[in-house]
Amino acid sequence: MAEDIVMTNEAPEEDVFEVKRIRIEKLRELQASGNNPYDVVKYDRNCETASVRENFDTLENTVVRIAGRMMSRRDMGKANFIDVMDGSGRIQVYVRINDVGEDVFNAYKKWDIGDFVGVEGLVFRTRRGEISIHAHKIELLSKSLLPLPEKYHGLVDKELRYRQRYVDLIMNPEVKDTFYKRSKILSEVRNYLNGRGYLEVDTPVLHTVEIGAAARPFRTHHNALDIDMFLRIETELYLKRLIVGGFDKVYEVGRIFRNEGMDATHNPEFTTIEMYEAYTDYKGMMDLIEDMYRTVATNVCGSAKLTYQGVEIDMESPWARMSMVEAVKKYSGADYYEWESDEQARAVAKALHVEVEEGESATKGHVLIALFDAFVEDKLVQPTFIYDYPVENSPLAKRKANEPQFTERFEYFITCHEMGNAFSELNDPIDQRRRFEAQVASRRAQGVNAEVDDDFINALEYGMPPTGGLGFGLDRLVMLLTDSASIRDVLLFPTMKPLK
Repeated sequence: MAEDIVMTNEAPEEDVFEVKRIRIEKLRELQASGNNPYDVVKYDRNCETASVRENFDTLENTVVRIAGRMMSRRDMGKANFIDVMDGSGRIQVYVRINDVGEDVFNAYKKWDIGDFVGVEGLVFRTRRGEISIHAHKIELLSKSLLPLPEKYHGLVDKELRYRQRYVDLIMNPEVKDTFYKRSKILSEVRNYLNGRGYLEVDTPVLHTVEIGAAARPFRTHHNALDIDMFLRIETELYLKRLIVGGFDKVYEVGRIFRNEGMDATHNPEFTTIEMYEAYTDYKGMMDLIEDMYRTVATNVCGSAKLTYQGVEIDMESPWARMSMVEAVKKYSGADYYEWESDEQARAVAKALHVEVEEGESATKGHVLIALFDAFVEDKLVQPTFIYDYPVENSPLAKRKANEPQFTERFEYFITCHEMGNAFSELNDPIDQRRRFEAQVASRRAQGVNAEVDDDFINALEYGMPPTGGLGFGLDRLVMLLTDSASIRDVLLFPTMKPLK
């Protein structure tokens, strides 16, 4: 029968339309008979499918009520086996005409794969050992008008999976497992920070100032105020205002928006977790994040040693720690401390065939950063802290007292990717204004609008204690702990170009 065709995601469009047409006809018949499935408002369950399996020894020969999507049907005339899937898993149901009644059975035979059903019946084990439910009652709870992908091939087209995540979740149980794990990871991070006295807060998503940071914001317009506003590119400046205000430990799980490109580790909207702690420094934040990753990985995955894309990653052992100068010297042979001038540094970069974006105005710090990008980052497979960054690319970090050309900043890397960023926070309002103004001038020279956040400077002028701050991408942590190669695999609804 045409209505029993099960299509792959590559099925001809006219076949899907035909299946949909037939199912709509069935729906209209149900509605005409006074049995509109969309009129059902609730179904009282007393079990999920997973609990039936897990508690079979106590539930055997007892009556349970489950509900879920009908995923398959094996027709043997007056008796059928169907698989019913709910949010916890799936279970086999035995449906027989003698038990549910002829009228119900005849109606049930017209239902389609993908429809939602409610089942009341006895828990038993088949002769083949399959835990099942012997249905005494079965009800149609909702109608599916589109066919699910064919079960053996599933929904395999990556682009279609991301666009139709709802179908992806139905057909690929491991995808659902990834997002259950994502939720657990976030819960464990919150538990860790809350247990150490951090306060979770919320700060504005809409900003009135387009700050001079390198990331480009999305612009919108507030009609009532008749002003342009910007979706936030970070949560940092508002969180530090709270440190000024007297909170000693704060963090935010924040949705961030950046009007930039997309690749395996970047999406225009993503989630960061930023935390700030008064009276500590960047070394204190190193200790915190290393212990946090170790704790979260152990609680979520059972171990802080795990495999990512075929490579064993050891977060249990002490993480490597190198200054940027040490790392560049180790992997490129170039020694920052041997450069006597900016010109000599640029000559070293040229000899190593590394282009410096700032050209003839590049400083020793710019060159060091360029050499790091060229020679170091792709070597940092195991967890590694890289610290003491040049002041040129660290406008919010405190300078090192004995080497003012460097800042008390670190980034940490795992699987050759930057996972997070931290500072001993700059709390000198005069130095901060000077750096903001230089950053804004640089952005405007590139033809990009930028402004100094005067209110943040005003906050600093009231005084901010010595503070350590750190931010990391939740999505990249989830990628690591779920062995996911792309950020799109850990976002339920990644940004996609609209179909024509």
